[in-house]
Amino acid sequence: MNYSRQVSQALDQEHRASLEHFERVERALVGSGSEAEWPALAAALVRQLEHEIGRHFDFEEKELFTRMAESGDADMVELLLEEHHSIRAVAEELLPLARSLARGPLSASERATFKRLGLEMVERMVAHIQKESMSLLPTLEDLLDEDTDRELTFAYAAA
Repeated sequence: MNYSRQVSQALDQEHRASLEHFERVERALVGSGSEAEWPALAAALVRQLEHEIGRHFDFEEKELFTRMAESGDADMVELLLEEHHSIRAVAEELLPLARSLARGPLSASERATFKRLGLEMVERMVAHIQKESMSLLPTLEDLLDEDTDRELTFAYAAA
């Protein structure tokens, strides 16, 4: 979908990049990829999760979800917040393993845990991004006026 609001465009671009990244993660963990690829994958995963869960989620929660709830979409906001919470819980377990793997080999049990958590993160993030693309982004098109869109775009870029 083509969005007219700058905030929607920025979030859509990040969502698309995240989906591409998580497709690579999934292919590496269940596909024909070699475990030799995992350290580079883990380093990229650390950067992706820190960005998504840090800056992206924080911006949505602070600047967008309140506006959505006030406009009558409180049920959707509650669902998206629950998903943010569950994604953060998985990331809390996954990030230390990903950081370790980016620096060197993991034990067999750690590799198995990394794979399990990595696939869980893929599943949660893909479903979450799809939900936001179907609900949050179109809602912002109607919810934000030009001045608010510009203000939020600058705030997001500065974060």
